[in-house]
Order: sequence, then C-alpha cells, then structure tokens
Amino acid sequence: MNYESVVATRRGGPEVLQIVENDLRAPAPGEARVKVLATSVGRTDVDYRYGRIAFAPKAPFVPGYEVLGRVDAVGAGVTQPAVGDRVAALTGHGGYAEYIYLRPEHLAPVPPGLDPAEAVTLILNYVTAHQMLHRTAKAKAGQRALVIGASGGVGTALLQLGKLAGLTLYGLASAAKHAAVKELGATPIDYRSPDFSAELRRLEPNGVDFVFNGFGSAYTRPSLKLIRRGGKLVEFVPTSGGLQLVVGLAQLALLNLWPNGKAVEFYGISALYQVDKRPFMTDLPILFRLLADGKIKPCIAARLPLLEAAKGNALLESGAVTGQVVLLAPELL
Repeated sequence: MNYESVVATRRGGPEVLQIVENDLRAPAPGEARVKVLATSVGRTDVDYRYGRIAFAPKAPFVPGYEVLGRVDAVGAGVTQPAVGDRVAALTGHGGYAEYIYLRPEHLAPVPPGLDPAEAVTLILNYVTAHQMLHRTAKAKAGQRALVIGASGGVGTALLQLGKLAGLTLYGLASAAKHAAVKELGATPIDYRSPDFSAELRRLEPNGVDFVFNGFGSAYTRPSLKLIRRGGKLVEFVPTSGGLQLVVGLAQLALLNLWPNGKAVEFYGISALYQVDKRPFMTDLPILFRLLADGKIKPCIAARLPLLEAAKGNALLESGAVTGQVVLLAPELL
C-alpha cells in the first residue's frame, strides 16, 4: 500500500514541489502513524524551500510545519495516543503528506468538535503569538502594541489574542488589507507609507509598549524608536544563513546593552520547542479552548486539497493572502 506526499525536489519556487509516492510501512516501535487531516502553508515553508533560513532542511524534503491528524496505527510500546485519536504536532517539516510518522511525545490531543482547518492554524501561528504576548512580552491590559506584518498568519493571531488581552493595537499592513486589520480590532497603518513611524508617533506621541516585528531586520531600528522606555521589541522572523543568524543575534544583544531603557528579544518557536516541549504542550490546549468557546476565529484565506500544496504556496507568495492557507485531506473539502 502507498501514500502520497509533496516534496520540494530542489531549491526554488512553487514549481519545485512535486507529488511522489511512498510505501506505507508499519510504524516502528515507539512510533505512531498519523493520517494527516490538515496542514497549512506558512512563510517558513516558503523560506525553507528557497533555502533562505539558517538550518533549512536539505532538498529533497517534505515541507509542512504543523499537522492535525488521526492516529492510524501505533508501534510496539505506544499506549498513548490510541488508534483513532485526533492529535496535533509541531513538525518543522513533513506535513505535506497523507501520512506522517511521529513519536508520541510530539503529539498533543485535539478536543472533539473542532474544525480541523481552524484548529491546525493554532499549532504554529497562534502558539507563536500567544507565547510572544504572554511569555516574551508579558503584556498586560491597557498596554499598547504595534504588529508589523499584521495581515499574515502570525500577525492576525497577534491581533486577535492581543485584543483578548486588552491591548490597544496598531497593525502595519498594505492598504488593501486595512479593512481586515480594522475588523480584528487594530488601527491600520500603511507599511508603504514614506514614514510609518511618523504616523504612529502622531497616534501615540509617547510611544508604544511593544513592537512585534514580522518583517525582518530592516524594521528593527525604526521599531526601537517607537517604543517607550521600559518597552520591548520582539523579533520573530528568522535571519537567513548561518553567519547572518549569528550576526543578527549579536546585533540584538548589543542593542540590549544600549542604555535606553528598551529591550530587544528574538522569539523562535522551533528553538524553544527543542529545548523544552512543556510550554508548547501547555499553551496549545489554552488556544483550543479559546477556539471551542468562539473567542478566537482564525482567518483562513483558502482551503485547498492537501496535494495541491504547490498552488497554496503560489497563493501565499502572491502577497494577496490575509491570514492562512490551509491544506486538507479530501474528505474534509
């Protein structure tokens, strides 16, 4: 018996994504075989494919940073989860496949009744947003924040969760996406403006408490000028290349030494997860409850068949997407 996956055969654009057949083997001891019900197309998938990010998987590889699925079989020694259980996992890559093999410690239970297309977006983007807000920034009601890249998957999650936390929010996005930013409870600012900093200063003369920067290092110094004393800049876009990563982290460390009462911190969910899975396993159920209670509503730009990942990648790269592109098993469409 075989299953299909979508492989990035080499570095390049969406055209390098090809469907391949694989043997559906039995799970090894200590392993679960998961039928993938949903995954999503994220900016990291795209950057991995182009090789823009330090430590990107070597081609060929299967992209897909997170999955939601159903346990299809388990290997010897696996007692939990059980066959038939719905589970979620932060995979890094491997999600663009009809089946994936994972160890149980990477699998989080998914409550019944959740829409897989909505629930899968929580695994990466909403956990990232939640942890930046509450673990990195330690934001409190009444504080003010600017989200740079407000219309993306993480950006829309930050706006929803920030509103729930009682923050006053500003979102940097293209003019075409301002209506969506407003709907999420933030004041939009055009990132193509000659001086977005001046516009925010007009709205917040004393500055903001936090800036969450999803547009990269070009926005680091302008962001620092917008933060009031005691505030923090949180960067969450990985730096490309191993050397550039070291240089970028060194620059952030130097900025923290500058005596201006402001802090800079880089947030990377993958590095944190590899060091300690417990924060992820603690925070994901919180988000599942918020979704079940209707307190958050993921922005889904498109729902596509799982094996149409190339189309989903092209759509994301077009820049026309607000929120997330989700890939689903055929029975969910």
